[in-house]
Amino acid sequence: MQVLSLLAALLLAFTLSVPQAAQAHSPCGCEGENRTLRLTNPPLKGQDVTELQYVLARMGFYFGPPSGVYDRITRRAVVNLQRAHGLLPSGEVDTATCRALSSRVQPVTREPREGPPPGSKIQVLVDTDQLYLYLLVDGRVFRQYPVAIGKYTSPSPVGEWKIVNKSYESGGPFGTRWMGLNVPWGNYGIHGTNRPWSVGWPASAGCFRMLNEHIEEIFPWIPLGTPVTVKGPLWPPREPLRPGTVSPEVVTLQARLREKGFYLFGPTDGDYGPMTVLAVKAFQIMEGLEPTGVADRKTLQALGFEVAPEAVASP
Repeated sequence: MQVLSLLAALLLAFTLSVPQAAQAHSPCGCEGENRTLRLTNPPLKGQDVTELQYVLARMGFYFGPPSGVYDRITRRAVVNLQRAHGLLPSGEVDTATCRALSSRVQPVTREPREGPPPGSKIQVLVDTDQLYLYLLVDGRVFRQYPVAIGKYTSPSPVGEWKIVNKSYESGGPFGTRWMGLNVPWGNYGIHGTNRPWSVGWPASAGCFRMLNEHIEEIFPWIPLGTPVTVKGPLWPPREPLRPGTVSPEVVTLQARLREKGFYLFGPTDGDYGPMTVLAVKAFQIMEGLEPTGVADRKTLQALGFEVAPEAVASP
């Protein structure tokens, strides 16, 4: 009750009608060529080749580190895969080979399934540990689908987002459908793929890849504004955070403040806006700190984060 009283008092003194800054968007890095992989001179190179080698290795056909170069070793691995699946051993990653590569996640042929009942509350949950996307209807799992998530070097955005745009795609790197998320530090989304073998692995530059037939199934069921929760590892803040910051570390700050009962009125969206300032001030008052609304070193330490020591100027 004491916390709620503090929050209410601060709300009266705080103006919440501040216009939101325009979001700066940059590509999520899922772009790439829509090409057929085969042995050429000079050899093909790229992230799509690396992903192919990674999956071939996990299936027991490719041996060695993923080089990103479609060389003779890679061709031999593709030929061995094709032979194992009774395909023409051409060494070229054609449509039939793609199906063989994605056989572990390829849906069984089935009749079209009906969508959620009209008036249902639709939510999306992505679990980056399980590598699954769950469609929730009225709080219960209605469908689940395997996804590819971001690599270690380009992690997917953990937090609470919304679907803000939808589009049909041509079947290239974004597959046949796109659903964009309102992540403030980049252009991330849920989309199909022309690399079905990558689904089920950490393979993307941060977006969530689905098989085209899967995203085509859910696309008409998900309206704009649908909440999307992404579960996964959080980035602990190591430096002070200030109002106006947009970053994964702010998501972690918001989650910790919510855990302690202070951040009660907003999503963990990585945007250090008015509600985050309000929660930080309330926490600072409870801890006997100056209520600046800035998550400085003392505030972060009080929240249980390990923060880099402040640099001391040399005399």
